[in-house]
Amino acid sequence: MRSPETFDAYYVETRTRLLHEAYAMTGDAPAARAAVRDAFVVAWHHWRKVGALEDRDGYVRPIALGRARRRHTARIWHRDKALDAEARATLDALSKLTARQRELLVLNGLSTLSLSDISREVGLPRSDAERELQTATAQFSLNRDVPTTEVARLLHDLAAPLESTRWPRATVIRRAGAARRRTHTAIGAAVATAALVVSGSLVATGAGAEATSLSEEKATTGVTVHAPSASSGGEELISADALLSPDQMQRYGAALDWRETATTDNLGGDGLLAPCQRERYADPAAVTALARTWRGSATRTVEKQVGRGQRQRTRKEQVSRIESTAVELVELSRGERRAEQGFETASMWYAGCIDPRTQLLSTRTVKRVGDEARTFRLRTWGRQPATISVGVARTGSMVVTHVVRSQGKPVSDRTATTGLAAAVNGLCGSEGAATCAGRARARAIGPLDVGTPPGVLSVVDLPPVSAVRGPWVGTDPERARTNYAATRCDRTSFQGKGIRKALTRTFLFPETPNASQLGLTQTVGAMEAARARDFVEQVRSRIRDCGRANLGTTVTQLASTSSRATDLSVWSLTIELNDRQSFPFLMAIVRDGTAVSQLGFAPDRDMTMSRTDFVALSRRVLERLATLSS
Repeated sequence: MRSPETFDAYYVETRTRLLHEAYAMTGDAPAARAAVRDAFVVAWHHWRKVGALEDRDGYVRPIALGRARRRHTARIWHRDKALDAEARATLDALSKLTARQRELLVLNGLSTLSLSDISREVGLPRSDAERELQTATAQFSLNRDVPTTEVARLLHDLAAPLESTRWPRATVIRRAGAARRRTHTAIGAAVATAALVVSGSLVATGAGAEATSLSEEKATTGVTVHAPSASSGGEELISADALLSPDQMQRYGAALDWRETATTDNLGGDGLLAPCQRERYADPAAVTALARTWRGSATRTVEKQVGRGQRQRTRKEQVSRIESTAVELVELSRGERRAEQGFETASMWYAGCIDPRTQLLSTRTVKRVGDEARTFRLRTWGRQPATISVGVARTGSMVVTHVVRSQGKPVSDRTATTGLAAAVNGLCGSEGAATCAGRARARAIGPLDVGTPPGVLSVVDLPPVSAVRGPWVGTDPERARTNYAATRCDRTSFQGKGIRKALTRTFLFPETPNASQLGLTQTVGAMEAARARDFVEQVRSRIRDCGRANLGTTVTQLASTSSRATDLSVWSLTIELNDRQSFPFLMAIVRDGTAVSQLGFAPDRDMTMSRTDFVALSRRVLERLATLSS
């Protein structure tokens, strides 16, 4: 039975959602609309089997998206004068992705499919789909110049240009489907008759078999995602009352109006609620989870001129702007060992953040907050710079992560620590919780090991550079046969008897055109303590003598510290090449025990980093060297 009423209800319920996905995939509203309409015509043609499917979208969606891709004209949104700048920028960013990356990002952001279902739909193993989705998210974030947490919102905002879409009535779609069925039946009969005439026989495919068409598209049947069942006891394992309240959120900005935007189990969408988050959960096998998101808005009064000529007057208006967003995520694992692994995984999201243009500023360990706790401070740089304050704690089998992204006044270290303590105390008494929080004590520690060789910097350590395109990209560390961090003043080499573990790595901006001189290089090596001290002193002496002996070289010392255990010296050099050209350079030599590193940065025209940032980066080198000297 074809059940027109069921089809009509499905058509009305689903058409706008599929149009949204097809439009995000192509940026071509007319092509997307025609493709979705045709997909429903095909669906009615085969409604006897489509209507019986548990996941009808799994049949209709591939037809709609496939036809939309074939129909659309490249970058047609640039000719749509009614399209606002935000939607146009989003479509531009999507267009820079590969077709597969764009499909993964759109399905993950707009459909209700799980990642396993999406990987089947695009024809990739789950691990490959996950990796491609992470790349697509990071690339879109970079192209659009927004944090990764804004990706889902921007995709959903593409529904606005489609609001005025006028759809044909369901009866029109059914008539077109019926006509298509009659046509295909006639073609099938003609082919069968020809076969009978030519061969004298007719092969049937079974009772009730339907005619097929070579032009008909293959459809991939998806799997329906079911909501998780309730616990056998019917009780919540994590109560929403255990999460931070509006009053508690005031500590993150008393002048802000904090509004809860959602409290959820985080099963919908891509599950990436916070900056730097890589997976839906830190423990993939968690028993349950609960997340709450917030927005903090600041309202100010502005004056606007209205009217013209003698009628012009000043009018005051209240303007509200979102200055901060926050996420609290609580996970309950199957035992403390799994929770310990989840705590380390969540910590690594931030210690080794892979979001483009995001720098780790500091790491702190926190005592007397749960069983173990850490806080991180990061910053993002671009058109909308922001500070990210992160707290991660474990109490028993529960892990709580709290992240605040601030475009205005950043959250202080003390506030981040006391807020994390409040989040842990909110869980006290919950199933799986153990140690509560007392008076928190935090101390700065070196950055966590993020997988690079000992002593070597990572992209997450690097500060902003002005006027560049794209993110920092590091080459693979290699044996230090040549030391590109040296200047012609010191000509330092990390080759020679007694120097071990000598590696060098260069960081560039490959997406920035005409920046052949721009780059940062670090070279590291290990040697006996006495030789390491002499090595550093030799570099210092050569730089000092170079500034005195060469009139065309200017040397400015930016920082210098020495002790028996460590050394750090930082300089700004300007080397005159000829009467018209000079070459600026920032250089540092750093020692921690038996480990030595030289750091050199070459700017290019207006593409440079501040001296303050370079000194801070040199101190980060000192922190990283501790793992090489140990």
